[in-house]
Amino acid sequence: MSKVKKGVYDFFRGSFLTDESAFKNWRIIIFVVALLLIMISSAHNADKKVIKISELNKRKRELRAEYVDTGTVLMRMKMESSIRKKAKDRGLKPSETPPKKIKVTYKD
Repeated sequence: MSKVKKGVYDFFRGSFLTDESAFKNWRIIIFVVALLLIMISSAHNADKKVIKISELNKRKRELRAEYVDTGTVLMRMKMESSIRKKAKDRGLKPSETPPKKIKVTYKD
């Protein structure tokens, strides 16, 4: 059996984990596994943050639309024609005589 075949066969059998230099191999394997777990954890955290950001952006758009709609309703309520109509419904009417300006003068 050639050296290459024997090396491949030993690798598939897992002899690199059981021979006398296995301690070095186990340390590297545990280190790599720890790094992989950290990488997976940080990827999940990043995904959670992306989902949270998209939900907040959706909520922001909804609130902005509600703000614009409320502003439109308020502007319509403040229009003079709307106020005149509501006053007329309550029995109020515009004054026949225009208002007079009162000027206060002080004499010392």
